[in-house]
Amino acid sequence: MKKATLLLFVALFAFSAYAQNDEKRWAFGIGAGIYDGQRNWLKEDQKEWIGIYFNPEAYISRFISPSFDTYLKGNFGFKPYRDDKMSSDFVNAALNFRYKLFNDIIFPSTSKVQPYLFAGPTYLWDNQGTDLGFNAGLGFKFPLTPSTSLYLEGAYLDGVQEAMDGLVTDNIFKATAGLEFAFGDNDWDNDGVKNKDDECPKNTPEEISKGVDAKGCPVDTDGDGVPDYRDDCPNTPKGCEVDLRGCPLDKDKDGVIDCMDDCPDVPGLKELKGCPDSDGDGIPDHKDECPDTPKGCKVDAKGCPIDTDGDGIIDCQDDCPNEPGPKENNGCPLPTCIDFEVNPVYFDFDKSTLRPEGMALLDEFVSKLGDCKNYEVVVNGHTCSIGSKNYNQGLSERRAQSVVKYLLSKGLNNAFVGSKGYGEEQPAVPNTTKANREKNRRAEVDLIVK
Repeated sequence: MKKATLLLFVALFAFSAYAQNDEKRWAFGIGAGIYDGQRNWLKEDQKEWIGIYFNPEAYISRFISPSFDTYLKGNFGFKPYRDDKMSSDFVNAALNFRYKLFNDIIFPSTSKVQPYLFAGPTYLWDNQGTDLGFNAGLGFKFPLTPSTSLYLEGAYLDGVQEAMDGLVTDNIFKATAGLEFAFGDNDWDNDGVKNKDDECPKNTPEEISKGVDAKGCPVDTDGDGVPDYRDDCPNTPKGCEVDLRGCPLDKDKDGVIDCMDDCPDVPGLKELKGCPDSDGDGIPDHKDECPDTPKGCKVDAKGCPIDTDGDGIIDCQDDCPNEPGPKENNGCPLPTCIDFEVNPVYFDFDKSTLRPEGMALLDEFVSKLGDCKNYEVVVNGHTCSIGSKNYNQGLSERRAQSVVKYLLSKGLNNAFVGSKGYGEEQPAVPNTTKANREKNRRAEVDLIVK
């Protein structure tokens, strides 16, 4: 039963197929030290071979994880017998599990002093019998080269509990020092790249079958972290964040990938690097100081409509974009107005109807006025002295209104034309003769150029 248990321990060790360290799978250690073998005979209350003796050892270990190794160790005890000659005392086989404190959790893995704890079952042979037991201890490794380390250990061995001649107890305390040599395969995943140069030392067979690069990693042409064999977008631009399929992200779904999108959270136009342009002036909204520009208007670099002549009317609404002009004239300059004299319009006795020669005179006035907009016209109506003052006042007003209506029919603006009647109060000549009274039956057009 005891031998079967030992064989089980050895089998478990043999199937622990992990790397020893960053470069090698295995390590071999050899060392020597001293032990205190204290044996107590329970029946006779007798202690024998109490003292410090010689203890060589050897082991072979294998890496399990950054925190654990497993190793099979053999310890040998030699002591002076009753005649002071050296004699073998015990042979011990231990299957230990080592917990490394230099696991980047407690201490850095690159520490120059690498402490560890170990423990495991043992099987001890000595000249009193054999028995299963356990051992435990504390050790320190001191790396000398990438493949060689000095080690120091202190341990307790629990040995034979029942000997041939009676009940005994074994308590063995030992301290040893030695060297550990790492060796073994240095291409863990067999991808053709040595571990020291392999940045991906644990590739799967599938990944290796698809090809690896000089660093031992699956080929990733665009460097997005997704290997080519499962990259749906193998030509992603450098530095772009991608999804699990290796395709660039486009959060706003505007067809412009985020790494090239100046506005990745708002849908926009490809020609504006993914930014929106609400008024369609070619300037993206986040740079547009005039976001409500009318459609079709040319704008400056700030997105504001251009006003070439600086008259406050934007070019796309200015009939004269290169000449300043008022808004009421659609941005065009007002025509130059000429001040000129206008002959009176004469009326028949007690009439306010325009005579043909009066109409011709007013037509000439309108023609001379032309496109001038910067003016004011006042028509003053007059009468002769025949009739009452009240009647003549009304007649003068009707004569002035006749002239105003005619001028308005010819296109003058009502806002610029007014009228006033003076009756017989302002005669042009004294009302002493018939000819003079005819000259006083008139309407005068006063042109005021502003």
